[in-house]
Amino acid sequence: MASSLRTVLPRTAPRSLTRHRPAIPQCLLHPQRRAYALQAPDAANPKLKAIDVSLLTTTTTTTPKDTIPHNQLIFGRNFTDHMLSLEWTASEGWLAPRITPYQNLSLDPATCVLHYAFEAFEGMKAYKDRNGDVRLFRPEMNMARLNKSVARIALPTFDGAAMIELIKRFCRLDERFIPSARGYSLYLRPNMIGTQRTLGVGPPGSALLYLIASPVGPYYPTGFKAISLEATTYAVRAWPGGVGASKLGANYAPCIVPQMQAASRGFQQNLWLFEDVDEASGKKEEWVTEVGTMNLFACIRDKASGQPELVTAPLDGTILEGVVRDSILALARERLVPEGWKVSERRFHMREVCEAAEEGRLMEVFGSGTAAVVSPVRSIGYRGKLVSCGLPEDREVGEVTLKMKDWIEGIQYGEEAGHPWSWKV
Repeated sequence: MASSLRTVLPRTAPRSLTRHRPAIPQCLLHPQRRAYALQAPDAANPKLKAIDVSLLTTTTTTTPKDTIPHNQLIFGRNFTDHMLSLEWTASEGWLAPRITPYQNLSLDPATCVLHYAFEAFEGMKAYKDRNGDVRLFRPEMNMARLNKSVARIALPTFDGAAMIELIKRFCRLDERFIPSARGYSLYLRPNMIGTQRTLGVGPPGSALLYLIASPVGPYYPTGFKAISLEATTYAVRAWPGGVGASKLGANYAPCIVPQMQAASRGFQQNLWLFEDVDEASGKKEEWVTEVGTMNLFACIRDKASGQPELVTAPLDGTILEGVVRDSILALARERLVPEGWKVSERRFHMREVCEAAEEGRLMEVFGSGTAAVVSPVRSIGYRGKLVSCGLPEDREVGEVTLKMKDWIEGIQYGEEAGHPWSWKV
């Protein structure tokens, strides 16, 4: 029944269903509970999710591109010879996957993605280790997150394991574009769009899932360079009950103007704050959420005990479930806790950060994400003041930030033999 709604625009229900009282969602029965994992009713339908890898067809290019010298790589500017694509319809589910030469898409001007932003994407990388083997880093997490994102906007979900197998085959075909030096990789961009030709607002009856790839170099080619953030209160990245936890293009475009404004004042990124009441004190506070397009971590020493704490905001629906974020938390619990650290996923506000900085307890701050792995923060502009984030003037990266980069890259490039996060292609 749910899938049939995709072909009826505007979205309507059959008369036979309107005679019965509809079930009331739990989030309406309990307004204080917000549904952070909303999805279309047919999102879990196995028929609509299935991908038959055995049907893959491959058409290789007749005009192979030249590879770009490592020192000339610019993020997202150059692409490999091929692309992977799968079409989906509400009546047939996922059709046969195809690898074809990289090419333009042909879309009707009325295609729903162009009008109502039915689009979600992922960012992941393929790495080449010292033995020349190609590796993926925790790809199952990217597939799970993409499934959550597309389900939230009524796009079809898919079999994540089958998609990983297709990505592996794609990487083998375009392996020559994967740089072999540490710090270099092949950036993989899976993207799903609604393709139904209609101006009606409703769940798309057709979709396209495709993957393109771009060879990339180190985020900091000449070494770390700590950034300065502008704590942003005049604009909000995400709202409770919204789609902040989904990797949607529609979440990114509205952040560009605040970033431009921050840059005009000498800051590299926005630190997104969210004003809400502190349940403990009953006072309004400005809570730390994310930095630019990254998750944020702070290392704060406890005032009473002196114990160092690695803290990041919890996954409350406004925070993107970063793969690197999850990896940092897991590694910190495994490797920092035995050294006396506390690792927390909790709400923390700017007043706490400012007090820690003033008292010399703010050890370091850094962002995390696929592109940079980690990005050290030198200072935060907040209400007319510049808050120092613990880095000495002659250093660009903190101790914990550097450890996390080394640990994660060691796994990504296969240097930690047998680590389950590193998938050999």
